[in-house]
Amino acid sequence: MDRLLQPSPPASGAGHENPRRGIRISGLTCADSAGSIHDGEPGEPEVTLSPLRYHYQHRAEIEAVVQSADRDTTFATLCASIGAAISTDRTLGGRCDWVEAEAPRPVDLPVDGAASLKAAVIPVILHYSTGDPLG
Repeated sequence: MDRLLQPSPPASGAGHENPRRGIRISGLTCADSAGSIHDGEPGEPEVTLSPLRYHYQHRAEIEAVVQSADRDTTFATLCASIGAAISTDRTLGGRCDWVEAEAPRPVDLPVDGAASLKAAVIPVILHYSTGDPLG
């Protein structure tokens, strides 16, 4: 699998910009697997007043789904690829202070007349600060 998370180039200017913009999935080349990113919720920020900054621990999610005869190995490969993509660029091209994934909780989903699915939601925590919570 190619790199899974492809951040956009960082925005110009000082500080980190909102990482919710410009994150996309690409390069899914592992047969019988799929993934999608969900924005999640930024939650309540911590605020510093001088200078005014909003500090978020934004929880996003990556859905990983595999359907194949060797789904356990394929699923492990998909999760390892996601982990490698995150650890390669923990700042998403300068958009975050730190990005970390939590362990997936996989489940087997039976499908009538076909190989069962193995799926999991992989929580990803984006630590970032911004001068404008709307921007």
